[in-house]
Amino acid sequence: MADSASTEKQKHQAEMLANRVKKRFKHLSKRFKRQNIEIFRLYDWEIPEIRAVVDWYAGHLVIAEYTRQHSVPQWLPMMAEALAQALDVPMENVHLKERRVGKMDGKRYERLDQTNARIVMNERDLKFFINPSDYVDTGLFSDHRNTRQMVRQMAAGKDFLNLYCYTGSFSCYAAKGGARSTLSVDRSDTAISWAGENMALNGLGSETNVLVQAPTFDFLKQAADNNQTFDLAVVDPPSFSTSRDNNEEFDISRDHPQLLLAVVKVMRPGATLFFSTNHQNFSPRMGTLPVQETLEITAKTIPEDYQHKNKTIHRCWKILV
Repeated sequence: MADSASTEKQKHQAEMLANRVKKRFKHLSKRFKRQNIEIFRLYDWEIPEIRAVVDWYAGHLVIAEYTRQHSVPQWLPMMAEALAQALDVPMENVHLKERRVGKMDGKRYERLDQTNARIVMNERDLKFFINPSDYVDTGLFSDHRNTRQMVRQMAAGKDFLNLYCYTGSFSCYAAKGGARSTLSVDRSDTAISWAGENMALNGLGSETNVLVQAPTFDFLKQAADNNQTFDLAVVDPPSFSTSRDNNEEFDISRDHPQLLLAVVKVMRPGATLFFSTNHQNFSPRMGTLPVQETLEITAKTIPEDYQHKNKTIHRCWKILV
């Protein structure tokens, strides 16, 4: 009897979720199509008992459950089947994942599957390789599409630095915006290789768009020692990470003043630095930075599809050096 009641409850949740997502898709899809934006968010845990996130990828659905101790294995497939039916998506284009709240060290790159799926997706006039199955993240953080556009609009003639670059999307935008050079840094070989493929996909040459596989603090020290400087930068670190070489931990809450000071040291006078974090309980400590201005611009950087009354997908600051 208890199992029957539980199944009925799950069916009801699936129906609620499908109805909400279908309405949301109808609301968003036409305007994003006009902008040539193929990746957008349809749902993110807005109903307390439906702990899921649903993203649209040009005919594919990526559906994740925020798992907890009481999660049951049949719940996510049931939600997925209802969503696929509501949006007329074949099940082979539905990709299921788990997300865990808390420290996710290394999860950005940790392999979940071996499909090696490569799908090209459009974001405005740029293209990016997406892998919907093999990792927790797919290769493009679409919550920062507004920030990428800001960088592009400021990039002309600038030397651009992209730290924790992941797959290089900010660098592609900067290069398309006429940056004199871009330099992208990440400690992950996977990310750097992927960034190179995205550069090539967008017709961006390697002579002026350099990729560096290195820990961020090591790179910043070397850049400062070599008097290497930049006009524009993006710093979007993970909330937590651990160095594979020396087991040193990075904690964004504790370490962001040290990180930002090291970045400021390689920025030219009058340069602009964008700093962002996805940490849900982040408390900024930037008051002692030797800069002209620190302005939080989160309200401008979060796109419509990521606006949520109960949480903020990221926070972002524009820092004038």
